[in-house]
Order: sequence, then structure tokens, then C-alpha cells
Amino acid sequence: MSQPSSTSPLARLLADFDAPSLGAELYRFVEAAYPICRSITGDGVRQTLALLDAIVPLEVHEVASGTQVFDWTVPEEWNVRQAWIQTPGGERIADVQQHNLHLLNYSQPVHRRMSLEELRPHLFSLPEQPQRIPYRTSYFKRQWGFCLPHEQLQSLTEGEYEVFIDTTLEAGALTYGEHWLAGQSEQTVHLSAHVCHPSLANDNLSGLAVVAFVGRLLRRLSRDHGPLRYSYRCLFAPGTLGAITWLARNQEAAGRIRHGLVAANLGDGGSFHFKRSRRGDSQLDQAVERVLIDSGEPHAVEDFLPFGYDERQYCSPGFDLAIGSLTRTPWGRYPEYHTDADNLDLVRPEHLAASLHRYLQVIQVLEENRCYRNLNPHCEPQLGRRGLYNLIGGRDDGREHQLALLWVLNLSDGDHSLLDICRRSGLSFHQVLDAVADLRQVDLLVPLETDISVETDP
Repeated sequence: MSQPSSTSPLARLLADFDAPSLGAELYRFVEAAYPICRSITGDGVRQTLALLDAIVPLEVHEVASGTQVFDWTVPEEWNVRQAWIQTPGGERIADVQQHNLHLLNYSQPVHRRMSLEELRPHLFSLPEQPQRIPYRTSYFKRQWGFCLPHEQLQSLTEGEYEVFIDTTLEAGALTYGEHWLAGQSEQTVHLSAHVCHPSLANDNLSGLAVVAFVGRLLRRLSRDHGPLRYSYRCLFAPGTLGAITWLARNQEAAGRIRHGLVAANLGDGGSFHFKRSRRGDSQLDQAVERVLIDSGEPHAVEDFLPFGYDERQYCSPGFDLAIGSLTRTPWGRYPEYHTDADNLDLVRPEHLAASLHRYLQVIQVLEENRCYRNLNPHCEPQLGRRGLYNLIGGRDDGREHQLALLWVLNLSDGDHSLLDICRRSGLSFHQVLDAVADLRQVDLLVPLETDISVETDP
């Protein structure tokens, strides 16, 4: 007889989850990657992918500048050596060596002397957060600029300023990396995190860390216990353009994506937020919502909106993939967002570890969810002579477990998945799994193994 669901390798992985140790490892990656100057192209992306490759092996792809990817074109590659402003008094300010956010991302090279009046249109600040350095980009419009605290901008005096930006914009490539873990089926779970942001710890080094460690743990699980039901892809690509490029180059593979999540903002202390896929009620949507409900912790679930992270590319009408976004505090809703305050103090090891655990819980639901068939469907089977009533009597949750047994028997008609049973009964996924395990032990239940992609869309 097959191994019961409650003792599956994924269940044991979650039960043995070492949060302090894993949290420390996740945080070490964030620390190592934080100083790197990243953008949608360039050596900063390659350096970050090398750090990720040390966690989980990656296949790295280079897509040449000028390549057409749907309605977009891969731009020239951008790299930075130096950038600073020298004041009339000889002080060097807005130095990219001091903080990557000081330079307008994708600034073209310039070396000029100019007045404060000429310089001001190239300076960006946050009046509402006068001590913070903002994050600003200009990927597709050739210009240059600096970002600095508003209080520093206001303190600048008249006189001659020297501006020096030593960058290159030349033919190169857009770089992305992916880890592929083959499963029993080519139907794929797609986990995506953007790799373009410079020195922003929560957005999105936290997402990179969580996806990489999901890949590492699933790889070990597959090595030790055999392949999982689904295949898994961990994609690390520049935001927006990276996802578009991957989709343009992998349309056949995209057609095999059954479920997916976009990972971001997973290191702060906020409650979990789930943004549904465009479909709204796919198995992925139901799985994440079930995990959040079963956690008993505060959370929020929101409908799809074609704005935000790369879920809007995966959910574009030409693909309409069942991919949502699972974060902690969503983008733009914490004051540190896209400023220098999104730093190593904002993310904590314990929050990173809890986010990793939550992602693994979602994967367990996706892996374990399936339809079963009741092998004794004509009226209730006699549970007492099979020892299940004795089992109930010894449990603290005896009545709930009895109810779970009866719900599973009643709805295991080959048409209802375990998530359907949870939704109908109000039971947690693990209560249903425990009932399934007990019923399989006494040969009252059999899984429909042929249907790996149970879907419950309306």
C-alpha cells in the first residue's frame, strides 16, 4: 500500500523545519548580495546569480541587446564604475560608492561642471521623507541623475558643481538564471523573483533568498526520496523585462506551467498578503488561501490587479497562467519601500524563515491535493471493525477527526479534490490529510493517480 499522505517527505520536511538555522542562512545571502549594484542588465545581475548558484545550481542565460521580445527590445547593457557630485566647497556627495541608490539607475555617462540651477533638474529626493535616499530608474529614456536626501538637496548652495558619472551603455545582454527540478510530470510549478533591484533588502533580496532555498530544499528532497509529483522551476530574472524575455523565449514551457508564485517583500515583519491570479479561483489560488486560513494568523487576500510585480506578465491574456504573488507587506505599503531604509535592519532572519516555511506549506498542498475514490461508496462503511473508532477515542480532536473521516468518504467520488473537501467542510487541509491517511491504511480510499493536475476552476 502507498505511503499515507501524513507521513510524506514534504510533511516530514515541514515538521523538522529548523527555522533558526535556515533563517540565519537566508539572512547571510541577503547580507552578501546587499552591496551589489544591480539593474535590469549588467555585471551586478551576474554577481547576484553567482551567489544564488552557490545555494541552488542555476542555468544562466544571456539574451543579446537588440533582441525583440514581444513588444519590447532588450536594451544596451549598463554597468557602473563611479558616480558622484562635487560641491563648490570640494565636498563629494551622492557618491555611488557610498550607496547604490545615489545614482539614477541606467544613467548615461557624463562629466561636466555646471551651476546649481543646471544641476537641479537631475536631482531626485523625497520631500515627504527628507532623510531618505529614493530609488529611481530611467531604463528606456537616455538621461542621467542623482538621488539624495531632500534635506541635503535643500542645503545645497549656489556655485559651480562637478558631475562625474562613469558608466557604460553598450551592446551586451540581459541575464537571467533558472533552476529546473524534474518531477514525475512535466506540469510545472513556477517560482519567480526579480533580481534587478540594487541594495534593497526586502524588495527584493528577500524574495530571491526564499525562492533559492525552496529550490535547494526540494532538490534535496527529490534526491533523497525520489521525484515530486510536479516539476519545479525557480526563475531569477530582472523585473518586468526579464519575465517578458523568459516568456518570449519559452512559450512552449510556459504552456506547461500549472501553478506559480511571484516572491517579493518576504523579510519584513508584516502579515502575509496574497494577490490572486487573474483566474481568481485556480487550484493555486485555493491552495494559498487554504494555507493562510489554516495558519490562524492575520493575513489578507486581494484580487488580481494588472499592476505590481511580474505576475502581471504571467497573467497577461495571452498566457493567463495561474500565478499569484505571495508577499508580506505588499509593494508601496511600507514607508521604507524603494528607499535606503529598505536595508539590512528591515529584514530579519525569523521573518525570512517563516516566509520560506509558508512557501513550502503551499507546495505541500499543491503536491498532496488530488481526487480520491471511496472504495466502499454504498452507505457508510463500518469504521469500528476497522479500528478507526478506537483511534478516534484516543485523540484530543476525536469528534473533528470523525467528522473529517466522514467528509472524506462522502466527497471522495473522483470529482472532488482535497481542497474541495476543505472548502465544503471547513476543515483544515491537515485534518483532511490525516483522515485520508487513516482511510488509506484500511483500504477504504484510493487516489486517482492519473490526474496530476486536479483543477477546480469554475
